[in-house]
Parts: sequence; C-alpha cells; structure tokens
Amino acid sequence: MPSWLLRFGVVCGVLTGLTLGPPALVEVFTGETTATSFVIGLGTVFGPPALTALYLHHGLAADRFSAVAYAMNILGLTLFGAVAFSLNIVLFHLDQPTVARLLAGPARLALLTAAVVFVAGTVLFAASMLRSRRFPRVPVYAYAVSLPLLALLARLPDTPLTSAVHVTAAAALIWLSLSAWPGTGGIAVARRGGTESGHVTRGRG
Repeated sequence: MPSWLLRFGVVCGVLTGLTLGPPALVEVFTGETTATSFVIGLGTVFGPPALTALYLHHGLAADRFSAVAYAMNILGLTLFGAVAFSLNIVLFHLDQPTVARLLAGPARLALLTAAVVFVAGTVLFAASMLRSRRFPRVPVYAYAVSLPLLALLARLPDTPLTSAVHVTAAAALIWLSLSAWPGTGGIAVARRGGTESGHVTRGRG
C-alpha cells in the first residue's frame, strides 16, 4: 500500500474536522451564515478519503467484519455528504415553503435512507475500530455517538447543542486521523527472514 494514500487520507480527515468544528463554534455567536454553511457543506468532500485512511490503519487487524463496516460507512458517508452539501449550500438559500415542498416528495425518502445507512455504517465502523485495538478509545466512542447525532439533528434549527455535536465530531475525526499517520502505530508487520509473519504490532487502545 503506498504511504501517500494513507497520508492523503489523514490530511483529508484533519481538513474534515477543520471545516466542521470552527464554523460550528462561530455559529454559536452568529447563527447559521452563508459563509459557515458554505465551509461545512464544501468540507464534506474530504470525508471518504479520511474514512479510507482509518480503514487502512487497521492493517492486518482488518477482517471481514471491518471490511463490511467500512463499505457500509463509506456508502452512508457519501450519501450523507451529499445531503449536507445540499442542505448547507443549496437549500440554505431557499425560503422555507420551497424547502418544505421539495422535501415532501421522493427527496424525503432519499434523505431518510441516507440517514439510516450513515448511522448504521458509522456504528459498525466504530465497532471495527474498537475491535482492531489500533485507535484511541475516546475518539472512537465520540465518533460512534456524535456522527449519528449529526444525521439526527441535521434538519433541526441550529442551537448550542447542535454546535457542540459538530465540534465533538470534528475533534474525534481529527484525533482519529492523526492517530493513523504512518509511524504512529499504524500498519506494522513483524517480519521473519524477510517475509511477513502475519503478526500485527498493536498500539495501545
């Protein structure tokens, strides 16, 4: 596996957190603005590479469960990223009656499907990170709780609670991403006689 791919994903994970947390903090004082919504919506593009880096960090600890969890999480993340992009960059500029009409049709089912897949995938992938013992536990638990809450609170008015959830999710993503940087307990395989022995060097959970 090329190391650049893992580094690229880690950088994307940090950027995801930086485009999610600071704008949410600003919104505590200003409310939702065009600028903060634009940054949050555009930042969703960094999510899939970040998730891929977290999966690669499993190394030889990856198994069928982690593969399925990754697949469901990246599908859900892609769907929810599209929802977040639409809510923050497109629907944000429309009046409430227009938004209500748009969401009364097939879009409502699509949004519900995206939320269900995202929540299920997030919880499964968090479980796979715990099982691998390659990630610090605190941000994994924060990931498992805060990201599903983002989906559940997406259509509610902005409050200090929603901002706190955004900041928690951002901190968890940055922490997990940095823990996956090569050389910080990442993919390490014990070798015997120049061949892989199949034993994974596990970092502390």
